[in-house]
Amino acid sequence: MEEKRTVCVTGASGYIGSWLVKTLLERGYHVRATVRDPGNEKKVKHLLELANASTHLSLWKAELAKEGGYDDAIQGCEGVFHVATPVELINQRQDGEEEIEATTLNGILSIMRSCSKAKTVKRFVYTSTAGTITVQPQPPVSEFTEDLCSDIDLCYLHKMYGCMYVVAKTIVEKAGWKYAEENGIDMVTVHPSLVLGGPFITPYTNISIGAAISLYTTGIASLKMMNGFSAVHVDDVCNAHIYLFENPLAKGRYICSSHTVNLFKIADSLSLKYPDRNIPTQFEGLNEAQTMIPCSSKKLMDLGFEFAHKNKETRDLCAETIESCREKGLLG
Repeated sequence: MEEKRTVCVTGASGYIGSWLVKTLLERGYHVRATVRDPGNEKKVKHLLELANASTHLSLWKAELAKEGGYDDAIQGCEGVFHVATPVELINQRQDGEEEIEATTLNGILSIMRSCSKAKTVKRFVYTSTAGTITVQPQPPVSEFTEDLCSDIDLCYLHKMYGCMYVVAKTIVEKAGWKYAEENGIDMVTVHPSLVLGGPFITPYTNISIGAAISLYTTGIASLKMMNGFSAVHVDDVCNAHIYLFENPLAKGRYICSSHTVNLFKIADSLSLKYPDRNIPTQFEGLNEAQTMIPCSSKKLMDLGFEFAHKNKETRDLCAETIESCREKGLLG
């Protein structure tokens, strides 16, 4: 196996972070994975059990709220993948500004300052979200593109689901671009839509997984809100991160999305696959003929990236997630 470079992954124990670590290790990278508590076996065991972990993975304690906390982990790295985000912001409404300031915003700036100090980082890849693009007073006619930036005031006005998460990611991305431009950091941002698929690595669920399994568990509220959204397989998200890190022509923002979420089609399919679950197929207040406005990944594909899971149906991505939860005993 060709010896690859050393990179740092923040938020390494999470859904996307752990899959990214797995993929990097499989490709021969030396990975410094930052987590809140390396000594918490329950939170890090799934990382230590990955292929090549014994020789190519090291765990580093770091927290977003601590200035300089990433200095040691980043020193000597050629690439930094900043995946960590306080996902608890998803459930906040309009009272999360202080937490955004204390963790998310100060966190990215602290990490980028660590990159500047290291003087070895050739590219900084930030995991943003399609949510920093899709909140618009007037949706586009055909598709969402990287030229758009979400309207923060509109997030507050509509008190939309995940309001503070979208606000935080939008504020943080803008701050990141400003720092990168002023300090000569080569930064690329990845904007995945709703991330689905499996078998995932973490021993617990998260917001994306919860949405994917919500029809199965009859907790359909979150998925109802996402009807018409775009989606992407977690494997494609992580492959895109590495592709954008390695490609010297990569520049700017990149949407990473391959599917749209049609709740009715997903429900019909899953009701047949799991007849004992009494999965609903009709949803009050939702229009089955709702116009789907996709998030365009044209810029990413024009760079040469290919989606490995593009031919799967969205219902298959949900089914993969459900089966992974079943195997892990997470469905009760």
